Amino acid sequence: MKRLAVLIIFIVQLAFVGNFKSYSQTHYSSNISFGLKGGVDLSRVFFTPSVRQSFNMGYNGGLTFRYIEENHFGLIVEANFEQRGWKEDFEEYPFEYSRTVNYIQIPFLAHIYFGRRGRFFINAGPEIGFRIGESTHANFDYMNLSSVKDFPSGLRTTYQFQLAAENKVDYGISAGLGGEFSLNKRNSLYVEGRFYYGLGNVLKSGRRELFRGSNSMSIMISAGYWFRIK
Repeated sequence: MKRLAVLIIFIVQLAFVGNFKSYSQTHYSSNISFGLKGGVDLSRVFFTPSVRQSFNMGYNGGLTFRYIEENHFGLIVEANFEQRGWKEDFEEYPFEYSRTVNYIQIPFLAHIYFGRRGRFFINAGPEIGFRIGESTHANFDYMNLSSVKDFPSGLRTTYQFQLAAENKVDYGISAGLGGEFSLNKRNSLYVEGRFYYGLGNVLKSGRRELFRGSNSMSIMISAGYWFRIK
């Protein structure tokens, strides 16, 4: 079902881009830009059964490519480094645990914009990621909880402490809103807030596993620069 959803998004996006491309050949001169971006990620994981947690902060940055063939419409492809994961919420207990999973993420986004010198834009589309590493921060021995004094094992899910990230490939859906300001005919700056929901699982998950699901979610806040070459 999840793979079908991603496939449908790809088909709709390609059809959408193809339609405005054929329509616009006599209406608009194409625009090609390259750029850079960077910012922060606020992420968590939707576990089933649930895990008490708060947002984990990481970083994102990468290279961007934009092709605009029609007035108000275009296509964006990015290659980003992103840090996602989760941070456990222990409430009144003095324990800390967070997991950061690093990805190379490649979004394929439809780009819809309004305005000229100052633009408002919407980006949306599928995204695929490749895991390149992970790290854990904790102030207790999470591999031997029985030795940790006053740890509330009976009050919370703890399976996730010892499970490494399982899948090397993640995939999901991204959607963002932002604004762009032109400095001149070739240079512009922008800011964007983007939401991502993963359709794959971060940890080993399934009906016969400790977790039935472990889908990542993140809010990305970034700033970037475009340089127009055409």
